[in-house]
Amino acid sequence: MDPLSNVLSLLKPRNYMSAGFEAAGEWSIQFPDQQDGIKCGAVISGQYWLSVEGVAGSVQLKTGDGFLLPSGRPFRIASDMGLMPVDASTVFAAVRKGGIVSYNGGSDFSLVSSRFALASNHAAILLRMLPPIIHIRDEEGRATLRWSVERMMQELRTQQPGGFLIIQHLAHMMLVQALRLHLAEASKSSVGWLFALADKQMNTAMNLMHDNPAHRWTLQQLAEQAGMSRSAFALKFKETVGTSPMEYLAHWRMALAGDRLENSRDPISVIAPSLGYESEAAFSTAFKRVMGCSPRDYGRRTSASLPPQIEANSTSDLSGLKQAKAHA
Repeated sequence: MDPLSNVLSLLKPRNYMSAGFEAAGEWSIQFPDQQDGIKCGAVISGQYWLSVEGVAGSVQLKTGDGFLLPSGRPFRIASDMGLMPVDASTVFAAVRKGGIVSYNGGSDFSLVSSRFALASNHAAILLRMLPPIIHIRDEEGRATLRWSVERMMQELRTQQPGGFLIIQHLAHMMLVQALRLHLAEASKSSVGWLFALADKQMNTAMNLMHDNPAHRWTLQQLAEQAGMSRSAFALKFKETVGTSPMEYLAHWRMALAGDRLENSRDPISVIAPSLGYESEAAFSTAFKRVMGCSPRDYGRRTSASLPPQIEANSTSDLSGLKQAKAHA
């Protein structure tokens, strides 16, 4: 499994709402602060303005454009940002059972969107990599995203048997494709594990670590697999990923460990060797260094349904595992 798939599997994105929206004339709708997760969508026809609280200016989205909102902040969509907005709860109350909401009785404009909840204790692994608004412009090569969006709108309209399951799969396709497109656009100027995936050599090394986290990887082994010298590999990894290869591996191992402590009954004596640690003591030391608490304390917190207040000691993109608010 590739690193992006690994991370999304760890985050367990759950699509808990997909809906279509149509409007005519002039309109403006304000959405409140969102829960942990990501809002993803695209314009079927027409155009509108999108603004997110705390972000200067507005973004105009046109037919075929897509968007991701991972910041968790209140946002507004409108035909004209100068209009007084109405509260989204009064417009979208009927979406609880799915389908398409029509506003002002027309379809000059239409969009489809989905909300994804993420495993909150690990949400920052992805969300901290993303800006408050990701605008995906409709350009050549975006056919997969357009197909998913148009197909979802059709399913929402017709509500055929099995439609719920199809919509769930289409929503996940939209999310992954939108992340792919953002990755392709931002990789040249951005630093972090997500953007490093666009580099063939870095992707190779990260794949190895994700596929076999228990292996005792050395810098030399990873460099050889990437087709680079040890020093050149270490420098490039640091520049593109934002942390050293061994730090990245340690943080990925601890992310996996945290997930197992939350979602399985595996004891530390089983988790430690499965992630490449010879002893429980070595594993516990590494876990506390990365996660800010001992494995047992982490397990007790999650079993009691309390969000762990983790303050990681590293600036690694995989170390910020404290709870992060984002659009769902």
